[in-house]
Amino acid sequence: MSYGLLKGKRGVIFGALNEQSIAWKVAVKAVEEGATITLSNTAIAIRMGQISDLAKELGCEVIPADATSYEDLQEVFRRSQEILGGKIDFVLHSIGMSPNVRKGRTYDDLDYGMLSKTLDISAVSFHKMIQAAKKEDAIAEYGSIIALTYMAAQRTMFGYNDMADAKALLESIARSFGYIYGREKNVRINTISQSPTMTTAGSGVKGMDRLFDFASRMSPLGNASADECADYCIVMFSDLTRKVTMQNLFHDGGFSSMGMSLRAMATYEKGLGEYMDENGKIIYG
Repeated sequence: MSYGLLKGKRGVIFGALNEQSIAWKVAVKAVEEGATITLSNTAIAIRMGQISDLAKELGCEVIPADATSYEDLQEVFRRSQEILGGKIDFVLHSIGMSPNVRKGRTYDDLDYGMLSKTLDISAVSFHKMIQAAKKEDAIAEYGSIIALTYMAAQRTMFGYNDMADAKALLESIARSFGYIYGREKNVRINTISQSPTMTTAGSGVKGMDRLFDFASRMSPLGNASADECADYCIVMFSDLTRKVTMQNLFHDGGFSSMGMSLRAMATYEKGLGEYMDENGKIIYG
């Protein structure tokens, strides 16, 4: 059901890869709500993913860009304004990747070159994105910029590794830039801390299936799905939230406010055998 919340608005969605992607769901919902959009992802993601199919379905254009390249991001905002015929009303940053996680490196044995890539791709890209948009004067007054994050930025979550550091930086960027952009241009910047979600990127986190199950048992409302996260993003893009900025907004079924639930407690003691090495030492990383 469409409410016309984004009728006449223009947006840029970064990070859609396939139908599992939250960014994919957001793009579909944005168009359903009346927006016109452009999509952006890396050239290799465009070749290997299904974003071209999404663009065809929604009747929009895909602009290839490396989110770590400031020049590429400038071009995305220049081209998007040309294609869409005016300033941008909303932007989604749904980008995250950790080479350390992919390579199975534990947090106490990080490769620092890989850590730099994690931070650049998953967090500094958000700063570059906002800075490029601001210098291009690409965002309309009361525009909305959203980045997707996770509560591992505030609490230690097993297996989330250096992505937790990246998410903490991401949230800090939203606050710091939110003040400047809000004062100067009335642009609002927020992060949405989503439930564990079985996206392509999320599935790479160690123990993700167990984390997903635990969060569902802990949350009074259960985990928020990718589709439900897209709904929340649409509300944050709309004029209904014109005075919400610099916030980290939890969208997790209540998980972030819980201590221990009955469902989680009932399955608490199952043993740690699978997390021990041959000498019986628990591997915490």
